[in-house]
Amino acid sequence: MHVAVSGASGLIGTALCESLRRSGHEVSRLVRRVGNGPGEIFWDPTRGTLDPSALEGTDAVVNLSGAPIGAHRWTDAYKLELLDSRVASTSLLATTIAQLDRKPAVLLSASAVGIYGEQNDRVLTESSAAGRGGLADICQQWEAATAAASEAGARVAHLRTGVVLARGGGALGKMLPLFRLGLGGKMGHGRAYWSWISLADEISAIEFLLHHPLSGAVNLTAPAPVTNAEFTQALGRALRRPTRLPVPSFGPKLLLGAELADALLFTSARVMPQALLDAGYQFHHPDLASALQAVLHSPAAVGN
Repeated sequence: MHVAVSGASGLIGTALCESLRRSGHEVSRLVRRVGNGPGEIFWDPTRGTLDPSALEGTDAVVNLSGAPIGAHRWTDAYKLELLDSRVASTSLLATTIAQLDRKPAVLLSASAVGIYGEQNDRVLTESSAAGRGGLADICQQWEAATAAASEAGARVAHLRTGVVLARGGGALGKMLPLFRLGLGGKMGHGRAYWSWISLADEISAIEFLLHHPLSGAVNLTAPAPVTNAEFTQALGRALRRPTRLPVPSFGPKLLLGAELADALLFTSARVMPQALLDAGYQFHHPDLASALQAVLHSPAAVGN
């Protein structure tokens, strides 16, 4: 299979490209620098630049593009960048796919569980309605930007990803230094649900979706979401460190800004991967303890 991947230099994209190549697939990375080498396709979503012939004859496209959610405070300017970087890149890929004679059969396009917004302890599946808030609004427009590809007959799946657990990056990578010092603790009241997935399962599930006929929303989360307090306790046990120092909610809000802190840390979404389970996907790490053990202590863990 020939797979084109955008966002290939990110945490998920890097691991996905490596895994696809190990499995014998041909991989083309969409890159934004001129003078691309073998296995690279130049594009510039901000200018609408992408040579359609570069995607002609590919079997699938995996779209992981987008400015990082937690890299900056959510000023009005950065919120616009978060939206534009997702919608422009996704729309460009979708419209390019639609005009091809030999179009890829599959477009797997990134999204996030943030689409559900604040849901307290309600169990959420792919049939649950979208919520409200800045991140939910971004995700809805992000998913809608794939319309041209689906209307042209491509199978489109929206990868609603939760917190990806990897030792070398993402949210867990940022948390580990404090927790290793014994300075970690629950965030605020600790009752917000965190829907997570190991990087190994994130990659495995994307590869599963390349070959199985799922379309529409697909939750990429483990089948055991936990509260923030439960996550904190599990991480402390995995590291053999105390977690007795709760973090008052005003701390992250001062550091990150209230809107970003709420979106990342205090919004509760108890998400289940019903579509994957119904399709027969078998999780490598179905519970948090096994995921943390693999991520933190296995030398072969993906994304270290």
